[in-house]
Amino acid sequence: MDGLVDFNAASAAEAEALLLSCCRSLRWAERVAAHRPYPTLDALLAAADEAGYDLSRAELDEALAAESSAPPLPGAPPAARTALRAAHAAYESSFGHAFVISLDGVRPGERLDRVLVGIRSRLGNEPEEERVVAADELRRLARARLAFRLSEGLPGGPKGLTRGHSEA
Repeated sequence: MDGLVDFNAASAAEAEALLLSCCRSLRWAERVAAHRPYPTLDALLAAADEAGYDLSRAELDEALAAESSAPPLPGAPPAARTALRAAHAAYESSFGHAFVISLDGVRPGERLDRVLVGIRSRLGNEPEEERVVAADELRRLARARLAFRLSEGLPGGPKGLTRGHSEA
């Protein structure tokens, strides 16, 4: 709860900086920050979802352009690394942005397979169909990132909101 209290008490610039670390859409961050205070984490996450659904095509492009393909976990076999690089390259060539997928709740040992299966299955999508899928995954990612950052407790109160935090 301390993270939510700090988020609600932060300046607009601090709150937006935290939000931009979750989803690189300025309009999304401004909208979510402007509706503070949030009574619960669930209310904040619902507002973040709603703001994600309202992104224009250009705003979604902005957010997707800021995403990058995640590398395989350290220790992944060389063949897996090669397969992942090739799959990411094929996806980016087809759709013009990095492959995004929320792996929230997926065990670390299953993530590489989930990403490879996801890329391969989504490569068959038409561009507009994939845009809808990517937007949904981006909302899930933003939600998971925001929940994670707030659960860290944000040491130092509102000023702690601008510190970098690693993904879970």
